[in-house]
Amino acid sequence: MVLGPGRTSRNPFDDLRYFWKLLRLCRRLRPDALIGYTAKPVIWGSLAGRMAGVENVVAMITGLGFAFTENGSAHSWVSVLVGRLYRIALRRCNSVVFQNPDDQEEFVRRRLIRRGSRTFVVKGSGVDLHEFRPAILPDSPIFLLVARVLRDKGIREFCEAAMRVKSRYPESSFRLVGWFDPENPRAVSPVELESWCANGVVEYRGPVEDVRVEMAQCRVYVLPSYREGTPRTVLEAMAMGRPIITTDAPGCRETVRHGWNGYLVPVRDSSALASAMESFIAEPRLVEKMGANSRQLVESAYDGRRVAQTIVDGAEL
Repeated sequence: MVLGPGRTSRNPFDDLRYFWKLLRLCRRLRPDALIGYTAKPVIWGSLAGRMAGVENVVAMITGLGFAFTENGSAHSWVSVLVGRLYRIALRRCNSVVFQNPDDQEEFVRRRLIRRGSRTFVVKGSGVDLHEFRPAILPDSPIFLLVARVLRDKGIREFCEAAMRVKSRYPESSFRLVGWFDPENPRAVSPVELESWCANGVVEYRGPVEDVRVEMAQCRVYVLPSYREGTPRTVLEAMAMGRPIITTDAPGCRETVRHGWNGYLVPVRDSSALASAMESFIAEPRLVEKMGANSRQLVESAYDGRRVAQTIVDGAEL
């Protein structure tokens, strides 16, 4: 069932139609509880649920989105509007769940939630440890990034770092998996991506049905994102026994213990990213060691069943 507008649609009539569909659905189904996640379902779902008389309305904040992370006048009015809508919606929720403490603090700072409201932080969405199991590491130094092809996923930094590393280690390979999101204002254009891949350093493999196949073929997983809720692809790669290179940014930094199961690098720093990649090539023994530590960490903290139970208990569902 498709109810809503595109994730990044700015047409208010699309959003109003989405709201009325949710309201009618809630009135017809009369659920005991409603959980919304991602911006539009949180805002419009929370309002629809409360108007329909749903007793327990829960919002899960899975990231801040471009309205909060992009700068400049082109996005300022969007940020103000989204902030006001969040404030109205979240004050009608019984609980608000965050995937990292930075987002929780940001919402409190912006006064989008009341101080003293029932809020708590969970370990992302967790990961299915039975679906994602450790896989044999390939011999070749293959680095993988799985993400929508957006600027703030660090696509540009990944490609720039790949070119630096390839010049020093010709045997290394760099793969990008993901889909284009042309409606998103942060989207990388196909022309720009093609320019990065034209020299053969980065291989764009498009979207895939089963990401486990790609993860099993890499030695190191990379996500140079500018900000996340908690990146699911990182958790999946950790569950498959891969060391991680990601940014010291909200949502990302929680997944890596620097030097233990991977490396944290500064946001937008392709040079530091390249250096981290080279560390795994120069010292290949680190890959197996840190990959095992990734699996250990995800088992202890990110088991999807435990995360789901934490949400149920915290939101009193």
